[in-house]
Amino acid sequence: MIRVVIGSILGGIAQFIVGVIFWGIPIFSRIPFSIASDAQNANVQAALAQNLPQTGTYYIPWPDTTQGTILHGRGPVGLIFYNSHGFPQMDAGSLIAGLIVSIVSIFLLGLALHAIASRVTDFASRARVVVLAAVATVLYFTIATPIYNFTMPWGWWIYLAASQLIGFVIGGLILARWFVPYATARVGVYEDTVH
Repeated sequence: MIRVVIGSILGGIAQFIVGVIFWGIPIFSRIPFSIASDAQNANVQAALAQNLPQTGTYYIPWPDTTQGTILHGRGPVGLIFYNSHGFPQMDAGSLIAGLIVSIVSIFLLGLALHAIASRVTDFASRARVVVLAAVATVLYFTIATPIYNFTMPWGWWIYLAASQLIGFVIGGLILARWFVPYATARVGVYEDTVH
């Protein structure tokens, strides 16, 4: 099990690095965003501060009233993740927490791979498990969001899904290839695949 822990740390670091490439390098991190001018940003920020005093998630306009339904049909429509406070652009605490989440997610994958190690004995089969688990997870938890919330533009969600999928697969493949123990050969059942 210590190998799975070590592999989870290395796989989690690899997953984290993929996230840094997608979201921390300015040339890439701008891809999923529509960028407003400084003047537009100031106007929207002032409007938000004036109209949304509390931190929260706002669906604008809320369509449960007659007026809301009319405004919703007319547009614009937005889902706003809103915080009424200012923050530094980069927070080391969130990076550390993100690295921990990466390690834990790869460790959970490692537990699953360890549980099936005696039945899934070759790297190609383990790789399929990693890729299918990653695709299923990202499809349901990320791509489903703009499907169910059809007013959301797709670009940001596709970019997010790509970053999650690539990071999870790379971290999982590192773990599956070098750190999940291979089954000890049993006569007449397995070929000798001890590594």
